[in-house]
Amino acid sequence: MSNDNNHSTNNTNSQDDTYTLPKVWTQDKDNGGKFSSINRPTAGARHEQVLPVGEAPLQLYSLNTPNGVKVNILLEELAELEIKGAEYDAYKIDISEGDQFGSGFVEINPNSKIPALVDHSAVTDADTGFENKAGKPIEIFESGAILLYLAEKFGKFIPMMQGGARAECLSWLMWQMGSAPFLGGGFGHFYAYAPEPMEYPIDRYTMETKRQLDVLDTHLKNSEYMCGNDEADYNIADIIIWAWYGQLVLGKLYDAAEFLQVNDYKHVQRWAKKIAERPAVKRGVVLDLKPIA
Repeated sequence: MSNDNNHSTNNTNSQDDTYTLPKVWTQDKDNGGKFSSINRPTAGARHEQVLPVGEAPLQLYSLNTPNGVKVNILLEELAELEIKGAEYDAYKIDISEGDQFGSGFVEINPNSKIPALVDHSAVTDADTGFENKAGKPIEIFESGAILLYLAEKFGKFIPMMQGGARAECLSWLMWQMGSAPFLGGGFGHFYAYAPEPMEYPIDRYTMETKRQLDVLDTHLKNSEYMCGNDEADYNIADIIIWAWYGQLVLGKLYDAAEFLQVNDYKHVQRWAKKIAERPAVKRGVVLDLKPIA
């Protein structure tokens, strides 16, 4: 969304279109917006689709959105360390074309959201506690679950021992999972994708997004990474938060940097720029995804 018109939330719609709540909601018209053609109030597959499966043990089905690049980055960080068994094939699920509603993808993720991962390995690893005796493919959906699964399986980018360090990592991991919908589905939708600007939701979600940025800025004032100051403290909490909030303050999301005054969050800026320089992050944000057909 362009800011050339000095977008202001002080402008209200000129027409008198006060909404009256019905007793029972029904979908009786197109709701408009960028994704209106694929939005429906029902779940499940809408067309038959067989997803390709490559030769690597891990098969990723995703898109290079903030939710998608979280997993891209972790897989590239594992590749940087040459971790055996973390090799992967990555396929593009084009959500604007409805690929997420194909039967093959819905079998992996009944919620029809990217990313989704299938682990075809059948390895028991005593060092990490990973076990898959049956040898059946393991299907994981939700970005936080995928990051946690991979980090624990390979014993990297997460404190493995129960205690304060692990608790802090998981707390920030869950903070992102609970907070980012207000940024993406809230602020991002009404600021960039809604059919017309609306004062109340933009004000509501802008306020919350700035509050979240302030939470991060206050925390990072005394911390190099989300969970510490040493290079070894970089973990999945940084990865999952950077994909949304790091890219936001670097001006990569919604063309909203000026609107949100992201330069005010100097500690988040410092952290975001540092992580953006990591080779795995650079590769992860532009990962080459193979077509599914």
